[in-house]
Amino acid sequence: MITKVEEEWILTRAYIPEHIVSLMTLISQGEPFLLDDCLVLAGDNWVILVGYPLPGRQDIPRLERIAGELAKRHRPEYLWVMAPAMPDAIMAQATERESDWYYILDLENLNIKPSLQGKARRAAGQLTIEQGRVFSKDHEALVEEFLTTVELPPKIRALYLAMPSYVSQSTSSLVLGARDKQGCLSAFYVLDLAARDFTTYLLGCYSRKNYVSYASDLLFHEMIKVSREHKKKTINLGLGVNDGIRRFKVKWGGLPTVPYNFCECRFSQAQTNIFHRYWKGLLGLAALSDGVGKN
Repeated sequence: MITKVEEEWILTRAYIPEHIVSLMTLISQGEPFLLDDCLVLAGDNWVILVGYPLPGRQDIPRLERIAGELAKRHRPEYLWVMAPAMPDAIMAQATERESDWYYILDLENLNIKPSLQGKARRAAGQLTIEQGRVFSKDHEALVEEFLTTVELPPKIRALYLAMPSYVSQSTSSLVLGARDKQGCLSAFYVLDLAARDFTTYLLGCYSRKNYVSYASDLLFHEMIKVSREHKKKTINLGLGVNDGIRRFKVKWGGLPTVPYNFCECRFSQAQTNIFHRYWKGLLGLAALSDGVGKN
């Protein structure tokens, strides 16, 4: 369990979207807690370890120790770990791996290219921007249309499908929409504003049926405006995901700044015990090596 004081402490030090307690709790439906300055969420048979310490001291032995403690305490069937770099003990047990980068837009040093400003202005002549905390049937229909035309990784697809529940319960979400002159939804973004220093861009969606050129650029421009109004230093644009998404983020000035590594480990009870023993062995070797030459 995380108290309000602890949550505020986390949000003032957060540097990736997964540090936002309310976001992670609403999406995963898990119980959040802190373990050695790392955010953890636990469910009936699973544990998520956000291996980006608060504050940001990257320490592989510590991450191994935390993972071993979670295996011992929870005996999970699934252990999901994300970290800047992955410990060998977790890599050895991983049944699924993924690597990417978080793309960061530096608002304090951003100069928007005239060409992008021009695209946003052209779209603004055909679209009306709306801001709100409602994920309507129009938004759900646009997600359904979008997911039939764009192939996305399972975790990203699941995030889109979780938006109606998340937005309806979140106090820090913001939905930016662009509607055409007939009132049809052409595109939308979902943001989270909970972290002190950055805006989280969660996802975007555009319509092929109600397509308007540069609608996504208009929403991106609006996201920058909103972020500056909320005194944010950066926008975390999330992962690269694929070439098209990466190009769009980079053209607006997003840079691959924070490494992302993900592992899924699936355990039977026996495998959990083996993992725990392996972890203890690694710590023993580390202790021996640390002691060499110190006498």
